[in-house]
Amino acid sequence: MTVIALDDTDSRERGMCTTYLATRLAETLESAGETVDRRLLVRLNPAVEHKTRGNAALALHTSCPPEQAFDRACGAVERWSEFEDDRTSPGVVVAPGDPAAVPSPVARFARDALGDLLAPDDALALADDHGFEHRGWDGGRGRIGALAAVGAWAAFDDWTYEHISYRAFDRCGTPREVDVDSVFAAADQGYPTVWDTVDRVEDEAVCVPNAPGPILHGIRGDDPEACRDVAARIESEPVDRRATFLTNQGTDAHLGPGTIGSLRDGRSYRVSGVVVDGPETRRGGHVFVGLGTDERSDAEESTQAECATGDETLDCVAFEPTKRFRDRVRALRTGDRLTVCGEVSRGTLKLEKFAVRSLVREEAATPTCPSCDRTMESAGRGQGYRCRDCGTTGKRVQKRIDRDLERGWYEVPPCARRHVAKPLVRGGFDAPTHPER
Repeated sequence: MTVIALDDTDSRERGMCTTYLATRLAETLESAGETVDRRLLVRLNPAVEHKTRGNAALALHTSCPPEQAFDRACGAVERWSEFEDDRTSPGVVVAPGDPAAVPSPVARFARDALGDLLAPDDALALADDHGFEHRGWDGGRGRIGALAAVGAWAAFDDWTYEHISYRAFDRCGTPREVDVDSVFAAADQGYPTVWDTVDRVEDEAVCVPNAPGPILHGIRGDDPEACRDVAARIESEPVDRRATFLTNQGTDAHLGPGTIGSLRDGRSYRVSGVVVDGPETRRGGHVFVGLGTDERSDAEESTQAECATGDETLDCVAFEPTKRFRDRVRALRTGDRLTVCGEVSRGTLKLEKFAVRSLVREEAATPTCPSCDRTMESAGRGQGYRCRDCGTTGKRVQKRIDRDLERGWYEVPPCARRHVAKPLVRGGFDAPTHPER
């Protein structure tokens, strides 16, 4: 067995797609009599500056001998890469042997590539240490992702599928002809096994990209046959070719544990805390909320007065493109206890999902006179309250609050979901879920 891995062959502006290059390469291998046992689409750290849109690397697990595999991979890169974009920096890494038995430092490198920022020199040194063939073009930065794709099969346990339909290559850059009604009907048939195909509230076919590349639509889910069935139901311009990839999309593989006060930019975390600064909608429609260190154990209910925190505060934000998710954030109150997930940039966590662990259910309120049934007034600083009509005195009371949130997980809608972020509909979460469709 041989692993051929590729990365950074496409362009933000000019299009192309590394999945397309890998598909063409797989076809070349199969036409030469070789087998391609797996096609991996490996999402890497979404915070990487040099990414195109989704920061994906590709790997093919093939019977082709390493030397021939390397030559064919290099030929495919030179034929299909978007070299006219000076930010494109392709890389190829070819590794012999069982993909499940790669050296442990290579598997660790793959895991690090999801949650850290890695240097090209480290990738090259590791590839050389283990005798992997590699080549780069225009700096060869893509060898970082390619080496991560080599180690991915050994590094990750949770895999989903994406079935990609490609349009004729000479149609790239022209408007896609896809019948949106058929996409929504197909999505209904496939859900929940097939997910993130459409966004029903925003009326958007999420599976149809806007970039000028060769992908017509990509169908994601937990079963490859279900993905292929949904794709077959979509009415569109002619499909030129198809490929099904195993992928770490929709797995939350990028999230690592973190604590407030020790988070680093360019990484993604799962962090628990308590709301200390209530929601604030700022210019552009972005909603911010401040999270502090939680010094109490989880409780079903709490009050704002019980909100005890340390000195550190983490700003969290739901950006305008997350649409209705912002209403979930706006419904938070000081004292609510949360687990939040997202990438940290400039000290602010960009929310992808959050779990409500406990909600403030009461707030302090002015008492009502038991004799007159009138609202009392302050009797002066530190002197409680007094009824203006009958003179009855009283103290501030706790009033039950109606909340628009429940305990459990909330997520951004499909139109705003990162490729690697896990949709709630997939299950496996540690609290009730409130999935978005």
